[in-house]
Amino acid sequence: MENYLIETPSIDYMNPLIQDKVRELMNKSEDNWDYIKRSYIFVRDEIPHSWNIKTDVVSKTASEVIENKTAICWTKSCILAALLRANKIPSGISYQLLTRAYDASEGYMIHALNTLHIKDLNKWIRLDARGNEENINAYFSLDEEHLAYSIQSELGEIDYRDNHDDLDERLVNILGECENILEIRTDFEF
Repeated sequence: MENYLIETPSIDYMNPLIQDKVRELMNKSEDNWDYIKRSYIFVRDEIPHSWNIKTDVVSKTASEVIENKTAICWTKSCILAALLRANKIPSGISYQLLTRAYDASEGYMIHALNTLHIKDLNKWIRLDARGNEENINAYFSLDEEHLAYSIQSELGEIDYRDNHDDLDERLVNILGECENILEIRTDFEF
């Protein structure tokens, strides 16, 4: 469980920008459950997905997400993990392989979402703070998953149902190489 509480270069929760946001969310929260929900809603609703707002900005770490006020799902998962870990809530990252279009004609992409451990319930749950839009309606629930994407296995999509303590090194490397969101690639086997 300790690995899901550590600070990493991608999940840099000791950064002053993140610590300020943690204090702000904690001051508004009634309890730990409320803090988790407020953190999730902040990332989902107040940090727009870079593709949705058509920006070329590349946020590479959790603190850059706060600074840039935008990110793709890979680093949106980092900021949610950072907000949770900063409040001693174990959190990780899970992945899905999704088609880029409504079929497999344009290839696949890697989607990242969060895991978090609910100590009182003695279970891990997954939350998807990608950001809602016309065909996406992810929301907070401790009882059942309401993720951004439903897996279409007939198209080769995969829900890995994994749980990693940090952003995958391949994704970190891709982000590190990019100066523009259009340079991001996922042409590798996950």
